[in-house]
Amino acid sequence: MLGDKMMCEDIVQNVFIKFFENMYRIRNNERVDVWLFKTTRNEIYTIYRNKKTHIDQYGVLDADEIDIDSSVKIAEDFELKELNQLVMKELDKISIEQRDVFLLKEYSGLSYKEIAEMMNIDEDLVKSRLYKTRQKLINKLSKAVNF
Repeated sequence: MLGDKMMCEDIVQNVFIKFFENMYRIRNNERVDVWLFKTTRNEIYTIYRNKKTHIDQYGVLDADEIDIDSSVKIAEDFELKELNQLVMKELDKISIEQRDVFLLKEYSGLSYKEIAEMMNIDEDLVKSRLYKTRQKLINKLSKAVNF
């Protein structure tokens, strides 16, 4: 958004300094991510206000003149993000043992053997937990998405 790596690093540093200074004031500790997002957004807005300029990255006066690359699939990306959020929301409702196995397999790409070694459990138990988690997700998500 800013196009300046050093400025982004400064913003991250400022946000976390503010976080540590104000962490005891945050009412809902489970929604720290919202607080961090809002604080980061406010820091970015402050930078734009101080600059009093906004660089037009497209160099056009009318939004209709912007050419969007046809390879960009905005709707598909949005749906994928939305589905990912649904999966994460449902994973929060599943036991931690099943959730960990699922995350290690699907998001970290570890093998059954690697997961078994990491969690100090049998490889068959990894497969069983993964199967049960996938079934739960399929059941929950099929209701939510109306396949």
